[in-house]
Amino acid sequence: KGLVKRFGAFAAVNGVDLVVKKGEFHSIIGPNGAGKTTLFNCLSGLLPLTGGQIFFRGEDISRLPANRAVSKGIARSFQITSIFKELSVFENIRISVQAVTRRKFDLLARTERLWEINEETRSILHEVGLSDKATMLASNLSHGDQRLLEIGIALATRPQLLLLDEPLAGLSAGESARITEFIRQLGKDVTILLIEHKIDSVLALSEKVTVMHRGQVIAQGSPSEIEKNPSV
Repeated sequence: KGLVKRFGAFAAVNGVDLVVKKGEFHSIIGPNGAGKTTLFNCLSGLLPLTGGQIFFRGEDISRLPANRAVSKGIARSFQITSIFKELSVFENIRISVQAVTRRKFDLLARTERLWEINEETRSILHEVGLSDKATMLASNLSHGDQRLLEIGIALATRPQLLLLDEPLAGLSAGESARITEFIRQLGKDVTILLIEHKIDSVLALSEKVTVMHRGQVIAQGSPSEIEKNPSV
């Protein structure tokens, strides 16, 4: 609500009012430099606000750091894929699963004895379609599978709100279609706020679209309303 994030004299996010309803698939579009990722960084606790408030499920979370935002049920992916490339696919997911359990500080436990955590890890791997690649090093995955792994790391925290920052960036046409369909199915179970430059995918996936330019919201509405909006 009325979010502001200033860098010197420049407001990267300038008075943005945004409402995302539970269960909604909501996308944010706009040119490079519009403030979309900065908005995500504010919502997920990576950047402090210089004005405005963030409410999540009725609670003011405006000043929570990123780890506390995750504990409240907010998870995200990044423009540049953020995974542990020298760990296996299974280990990437398991670390995220363990991080939100009472065993998160149990660094000396033998991992094969973490039965519930390992079972949840296998469930997430199945959900993102990477079960058959569990033992592979993450660095050896295709770009598309690395994107799926990163989404899996976010899903391992069992979020109620998932922030996806350009998940289709740099993908081939085939990988883009595959992950678009995965995200479509994912939207049936979790509230999604998506940043994406592939407008065809945005219009096909979204129930509501917000358009940003120079740090401000210039339009909001259904995909058909946004298509017809002369300002957009």
